Amino acid sequence: MEEKQPSLLHKTSRIISDFFNPLLSLFIFFVYMSFLKYSLKEAITSFLPILIIVIAPVIIWLVWNVKTGRYTNMDVSNRVQRKTLYIFIAASVISYIGFNYFRNGQIDFVMLFILILLFALQISNYFIKSSMHTAFNIFVAALFFALNTTMGIIWLGIAILVGITRIILKRHTPKEVFMGAGIAFIVSFLYLYCNIQFQH
Repeated sequence: MEEKQPSLLHKTSRIISDFFNPLLSLFIFFVYMSFLKYSLKEAITSFLPILIIVIAPVIIWLVWNVKTGRYTNMDVSNRVQRKTLYIFIAASVISYIGFNYFRNGQIDFVMLFILILLFALQISNYFIKSSMHTAFNIFVAALFFALNTTMGIIWLGIAILVGITRIILKRHTPKEVFMGAGIAFIVSFLYLYCNIQFQH
């Protein structure tokens, strides 16, 4: 019997979903922020610790766990498997916050709210497997919005599109996507509110 080929919609959804995964979306934001706020040398010294302490270890952790069979896939679709992923990402983010505090004498505001978002998603995971793809892309939209309104609106559109792809690919139910979006909107609102307060 001939195997059914994925439809164009399914293939397009997979490309969008894979490209705008939480790590790459955050990577794009950090690169954008670094080069917007700093000189080339400052941007490299600002972004490199994030890459070394957070992004690279999480990628290595994901690849290693998929290869050893602990995770079913790179999306970590299994709710039980997600628990260790949340813990590892949180540990990486806390390590970076500690490093940045000792280096610069202040807490990285963006990373602090990424940690808050992670904890909220971890708590939600005990009840419902919230969409990390949707949640992180909505939060990234808020991060962009704080720097550039147009970029924030564009990324919010991307976040909605990503949420739809997660349903099409059957990685999440509509309820799980809405839960991830709801959590992210609350954390994003708090981030933007605090960001405005600290600027004044």
